[in-house]
Amino acid sequence: MPNEQQQIQVKISDKVLKGVYANLAQIAHSKEEFVIDFMTMMPPQGIVGARVYMNPAHAKRLGHALLENVKKYEDQFGKIEDVAQQTPEVGFKTS
Repeated sequence: MPNEQQQIQVKISDKVLKGVYANLAQIAHSKEEFVIDFMTMMPPQGIVGARVYMNPAHAKRLGHALLENVKKYEDQFGKIEDVAQQTPEVGFKTS
């Protein structure tokens, strides 16, 4: 039966389950991958809480999924005001 869905069990560690807060994301890409750094910015500095690598096809699906979920959110709770803000210039320092 080609339309039969398979149930997949997903595990998540306690550390990942806690999540990280981000109020800024920086996205870079090459031909082979996208890199998304999720950061907490508290001027004059910020910290990267998570870095996610994904291939271009997954990045495109993520973009579509985010737009779909923002629409669902706005349908339920009202329009999210688009606040124009300057993106701070971010320089990376490794520790």
